[in-house]
Amino acid sequence: MRRLVVGALAGYGAGALLGAIAFDLIPEGEQLPNLEIALWLLIGAAVFVIADWLVETRVAAAPPSAHQSAEESKGSGGGPLGIVVGSVVDGVPESLIFGIQLAAGQGLSVAFLAAVFVSNIPQALAPSVDLAASGWKPLRMAAMWGIVVVVCGLTAGLGFVLADALGLSGARAATFAAGGLLAMMTNSLMPFAFERGGALAGILTVVGFAVSVASAA
Repeated sequence: MRRLVVGALAGYGAGALLGAIAFDLIPEGEQLPNLEIALWLLIGAAVFVIADWLVETRVAAAPPSAHQSAEESKGSGGGPLGIVVGSVVDGVPESLIFGIQLAAGQGLSVAFLAAVFVSNIPQALAPSVDLAASGWKPLRMAAMWGIVVVVCGLTAGLGFVLADALGLSGARAATFAAGGLLAMMTNSLMPFAFERGGALAGILTVVGFAVSVASAA
């Protein structure tokens, strides 16, 4: 039942995130020529895929720590390093767009912020439950996720500084983030949702997207 609920939440988050991309990020980049939109989408996807590959390669090569059993390492995708860095890779494009939107004088989209929040809950909840079951203490887990929050916060600050210094508009950042998020959902969030939620994940994905459509109307 726990896996089913986590999968359903991930599916809903994926649908909401798709809606945020379709009705928030892409329209924000429509001032650009279509070819440039396509280029920034591809750049965003490439950055995510390369970063994700580098993370997976490093995690796969890392031996379990002294206090981590082989079973725990196998079940957590390479252990705490894999969870933390993987979450950072997923959160970086989201945090970057927040910072650039602020620097460009644009308010944060409530729909996009809500979709990011909902989509990240199951990705944090599932490994947290597994680590708690394997003996992790709450303080240690809070410290681990605290690192993720700090890194994503620094990324948002970096986006703000770069956009302010270079005079970047939010259009290129929005399409870049859209490409990265689409790649992340295909490679990570949607498989995660289906693995745990089965057919229910697909239904909830449509529900999440439908809610975005209704909100945008």
